Amino acid sequence: MDQRLRAGLAVYNAGEYHAAHDAWEERWLDLEDGTPDERLLHGLIQYTAAVHHATNRNWAGAVGLAESGGAYLAEIPADYRGVDVERAREYLELLAADPERIERAPPWPLTIDGEVVSVAELSAAELGIAAATVAEDCGFDEAVCQRAAERITADTADRESRIRALLEDFVGSAESRGIVFDRLREHVEREDARDRDVEGLFDPR
Repeated sequence: MDQRLRAGLAVYNAGEYHAAHDAWEERWLDLEDGTPDERLLHGLIQYTAAVHHATNRNWAGAVGLAESGGAYLAEIPADYRGVDVERAREYLELLAADPERIERAPPWPLTIDGEVVSVAELSAAELGIAAATVAEDCGFDEAVCQRAAERITADTADRESRIRALLEDFVGSAESRGIVFDRLREHVEREDARDRDVEGLFDPR
């Protein structure tokens, strides 16, 4: 829950408002209706959807989701699971009253433990979730991102820094995402081939 929560927040804060909900949706669907966790994730999913609709000038959709998102967040503690729920509720109220405000000022970030979580602050597992989430939303192969994240914990520090940088760029750089993904895939395939070669050296057959 916590890894998916942080990953989704980082994706949202990177400006991928539509993709963010994918990090939470699978977990949300498994939760019992009305529990604090279910209401938190349901509210955040609608929060990000409201912002997405507002950025696309779908004012009616933004208002409806801002109102329903606020209702889901209304009955949980103001800092539930470290998320600044009170601030999220406040922004949803503002957006519901005036969705066109998003054209005058950027949407408020979502914070956890008092900080705006960024992609650079994610653990390897969280970064893998974030990258796979963006990949799914944008039509890229999620498995490449997941394998790359596994490499972060398995490789030397030098290799880790390269793979991690590519994953962070993939999530946060929409303009160059296709190029970054190609490099990421090539890097992972090269490392996989290297592993197979090493394993072949010690194969008793």
